Amino acid sequence: MKMIIAVIKPSRLDAVLDAVTEAGASGLTVTEVRGYGRQRGKTEVYRGAEYEIKLLPKVKLEIAVPTDVADAVVEAITRTANSGKIGDGKVFVLDLEQALRIRTGDMGAAAITG
Repeated sequence: MKMIIAVIKPSRLDAVLDAVTEAGASGLTVTEVRGYGRQRGKTEVYRGAEYEIKLLPKVKLEIAVPTDVADAVVEAITRTANSGKIGDGKVFVLDLEQALRIRTGDMGAAAITG
């Protein structure tokens, strides 16, 4: 099993959700977060005054998938979140030792699929 964590632009969320579902993810968690990478924030002008936004709004997706689906899900995220501009985000893939569905007691891959 793998845990895929992706941090993307909020404007790409709907397209990414559709793509990861088609790729085989049966569930995910979405969290609104703020942060920066290489861009180190951005400068904006409001009513003639310039100010710096250090932490940009992002969306974090956490997706637990069986190992055989992980590459397809990562490719779906990469393809749909990519705008070709700085700040598109990051994808992290971690080994997931164990999963447990609380309601049924299912463990392992059975806990994260359908």
